[in-house]
Amino acid sequence: MSKNTRTYTWEAPTAVLEEAKNLSGYEILLRVLEGTLPQAPTLDTIASTLISVEKGQAVFNLQPSEFLYNLIGTIHGGMISTVLDTAIGCTLLTTLAAGESFTSLDLKVNFLKKITKDSPVLHTATTIIHQGRTTAYLEARLVDAHGVVYAHAVSTCMIFR
Repeated sequence: MSKNTRTYTWEAPTAVLEEAKNLSGYEILLRVLEGTLPQAPTLDTIASTLISVEKGQAVFNLQPSEFLYNLIGTIHGGMISTVLDTAIGCTLLTTLAAGESFTSLDLKVNFLKKITKDSPVLHTATTIIHQGRTTAYLEARLVDAHGVVYAHAVSTCMIFR
């Protein structure tokens, strides 16, 4: 049995909170995309990266890798859920002003197609279905370059103004 090693570093997310609290969610994510603010360490853990951002959409990739496997030889559902939850939250974040925040109230994920290390690089596509004053409802898909859906999620978020 062969052993593999994976090492990575990250910046403490609390170090940038003071700077980020004066920025809109869109500005925060633009800075992450530009590399002037670090992405969340969780994304480094699952080998996911913010690849584009605009108001109402934050797109993340997922590079299927063996270190994300569960015991049955596929990408663990928790890793898939994490990238979808991140896309949903960051898409909502692009619409929030400085000082506004949110939290997820729920997350429901459907795993539609198995993902292995041989699967293509996947990316998220997120839609804000409803955004009110205190809650929002969003859906995200994890798709390949041809639009094939591998997983789908919906989430309700609470907005703090």
